[in-house]
Amino acid sequence: MNDLTAIPCVLMRGGTSKGPFFLASDLPAAADQRDQILLSIMGSGHPLQIDGIGGGNPVTSKVAIVGPATVPGADVDYLFAQVRVDQQIVDTSPNCGNMLAAVGPFAIEAGLVPVRGDTTLVRIHNVNTGKLIEAEVPTPNGGVSYLGEAAIDGVPGRAAPIALTFMDAAGARTGQLFPTGKPIDLIDGVAVTCIDCAMPMILIEAVSIGTTGLESAAELNADKELLERLEKLRIAAGERMGLGDVRNQVTPKPVLISHPKTGGDISVRYFMPHQCHPSLATTGAVGIATACISQDTVASLLIGRQAPPVVLSIEHPSGHLDVKLYERDSKVVAGILRTARRLFEGHVLAKPVTQLGCAA
Repeated sequence: MNDLTAIPCVLMRGGTSKGPFFLASDLPAAADQRDQILLSIMGSGHPLQIDGIGGGNPVTSKVAIVGPATVPGADVDYLFAQVRVDQQIVDTSPNCGNMLAAVGPFAIEAGLVPVRGDTTLVRIHNVNTGKLIEAEVPTPNGGVSYLGEAAIDGVPGRAAPIALTFMDAAGARTGQLFPTGKPIDLIDGVAVTCIDCAMPMILIEAVSIGTTGLESAAELNADKELLERLEKLRIAAGERMGLGDVRNQVTPKPVLISHPKTGGDISVRYFMPHQCHPSLATTGAVGIATACISQDTVASLLIGRQAPPVVLSIEHPSGHLDVKLYERDSKVVAGILRTARRLFEGHVLAKPVTQLGCAA
């Protein structure tokens, strides 16, 4: 018995990300109160998030909020929150495809979706973007299975496969695949592709800004001059994409692209946006692959335009991520294999909203 607020919570790994999962009904409905609670829970404003359960890195400072569907054709709503590590900022503008991998299992075990045979299809409405994603969750013997033989680069060991299908991911934030109206823009003398597909991004050929694009994430994170230049390009791209001043937003994400070196189709370094991702965001992979099949983008000009149906292997610092692009109902959809794991369940303790500068 104490003066903190106990909130039901499940800690889950989704793909190469990790964070707490909540039922929407267990958090305040008002966005300002909800965000203050999340900042308290994660411990943001400190590089180690020492006073919370965040992991001190953007890939471990993420939150998923799940509830009953509010749109036709979906089973559940999923709101993603990127909680900044070093600043007390909650950004709900983007989706996260890695955390998305755990939404289906969480929804089933929370009683939001019934088991439907050996594999249960969960239709997920991403509240951030308004887009629909299908997740195929293994449910043999009437329950979610986390154990299996699937492996994804960036996560040790093996687990049960979860197939994600992104339905019509173009224009996730802006309503347009190319928000500037063209596949290539010149920003500060650099040719870039501003693309909005699952995630708003700015694609940059690495050699055009004086790097190979094959460096490790640690090497890129230590290059302060490079990070400053990427941020300058990102801010300018955000304005051109109609996103406004993006200094306190995590989108658009800068992505360095280069020729493959380990048998893939293209090599990438994806930024979140101020640190290089240790592997690759699932939503980022969807957008990059889409750029590879689109006419005259920096990606398709670099490796040659690809044509669906096609499986594109994207090299990243931890290995490869494969994206399958094919047509369904006259639209190109993207399929990606991910895994997930339920790590901890119980209650997380937060300061009451009255102690966080919020009205109760």
